[in-house]
Amino acid sequence: QVQLVESGGGLVQPGGSLRLSCAASGSIFWINVMGWYRQAPGKQRELVATVTSGDNTNYADSVKGRFTISRDNAKNTVYLQMNSLKPEDTAVYYCNVRYTDTASRRYLEVWGQGTLVTVSS
Repeated sequence: QVQLVESGGGLVQPGGSLRLSCAASGSIFWINVMGWYRQAPGKQRELVATVTSGDNTNYADSVKGRFTISRDNAKNTVYLQMNSLKPEDTAVYYCNVRYTDTASRRYLEVWGQGTLVTVSS
């Protein structure tokens, strides 16, 4: 079992910044990919950004140049620095981790519980 603990969401004015964190713990042999997804009201969940174990990153076009994803492998933690936030960034942000399980060596995926980001004046 792997658990994810997310933090950092909240209310921010347009143009402001927030930093999300997601720490993974449990039966982890190796974390392959860590990422953030979001789901706005009435919309499907969408990719925000991912980072591989080799620090290769991928961003949605809508956040390029404003958001930065990073990871601390020693802490099994992924971060999402969000700058120049817009009202359309309002959503529940979910952490996603794809990892190799210690006991089974299976490649598994786990989601966080979500953290709400609201961008409003």
